[in-house]
Amino acid sequence: QVQLVESGGGLVQAGGSLRLSCAASGSIFRINLMAWYRQAPGKQRELVAGITSGGSTNYADSVKGRFTISRDNAKNTVYLQMNSLKPEDTAVYYCNCNVRTRVPGSAASDYWGQGTQVTVSS
Repeated sequence: QVQLVESGGGLVQAGGSLRLSCAASGSIFRINLMAWYRQAPGKQRELVAGITSGGSTNYADSVKGRFTISRDNAKNTVYLQMNSLKPEDTAVYYCNCNVRTRVPGSAASDYWGQGTQVTVSS
């Protein structure tokens, strides 16, 4: 099947930066939408940013101008550059990819990474 491995989380002071990476591997034919979600304690998971296979992007209002999503199709990897981090950005960040596998006749499905913790101290 498909595996998503995230990296790049950690502890940073307010105003700092982090870069998250998510590499997809497995029986991949095509990756459509790639996205980052986050979930803070006691809150629902929310979309942070998404990017289509053609490079079109969308962002949550709360991160516009501070976060940048990008992808490397040759490496099946999506990135999230996070600048000017705020304490309210603290959450577990999850990678999500809509993938069509090489299994004949299969439809595209969503896959999730294991999550990476981002903690922003004030």
